[in-house]
Amino acid sequence: MKRPLIGAVPLWDHDKQSLWMLPGYFDGLLAAGAVPVMLPLTADPAALERLADLCDGFLLTGGQDVQPAVYGEEQLPLTGEVCRARDAMEAGLLALALRADKPVLGICRGIQFLNAALGGTLYQDLPAQHPSEVEHHQGRPYDAPAHAVTLVPDTPLRALLGAETLPANSLHHQGVRTLAPTLRAMAHAPDGLVEAVYLPDKRFVWAVQWHPEFNWQTEPSSRAIFAAFVQAALPG
Repeated sequence: MKRPLIGAVPLWDHDKQSLWMLPGYFDGLLAAGAVPVMLPLTADPAALERLADLCDGFLLTGGQDVQPAVYGEEQLPLTGEVCRARDAMEAGLLALALRADKPVLGICRGIQFLNAALGGTLYQDLPAQHPSEVEHHQGRPYDAPAHAVTLVPDTPLRALLGAETLPANSLHHQGVRTLAPTLRAMAHAPDGLVEAVYLPDKRFVWAVQWHPEFNWQTEPSSRAIFAAFVQAALPG
């Protein structure tokens, strides 16, 4: 069986002026049967077209905050570092992936960008705009659960996992505020924050707010999510 090629959007280190990748993204995908590759950080249309043709699926990784201009807002002081090059790249790449109906999995920033790009809005800073007792920005170890999430009935994630709740690790200060019109929620935190979404009219476009790249070795639900993504991306 041919292993699907998954293009992962790179992480950007502004201080070091370098691209990098957390090993958990690649290790989790490799264990699920994919061949992951880190993509160049580019918004060049011709380059993105070639990448969209070459790859069988795309991983929208974590990283800097999504710039509020993507969802039509002014940037507040509590918004963190943004990466306009990533925003531009992901906008172009996502449009191509959706047009070709290629599988997409978003993680952390990935759910935020997917929602913003499709017409939703974000909380620029959860402690200021959505205060709650739920721990959304845990310390180490990052593979430990921070809170539970409740899975929405009659959604692909609930069907995949066969559970009503699951433990989630959590490391973010932004989150989905207004859900994009075409997205559907698949999970919520105890404070109501949307924690997972999907696009019903696509083969596989899922995104989660938690971090399967940190706990896939110990958490069966994280391995199942990677496996479902890779299965959807199988060539042919």
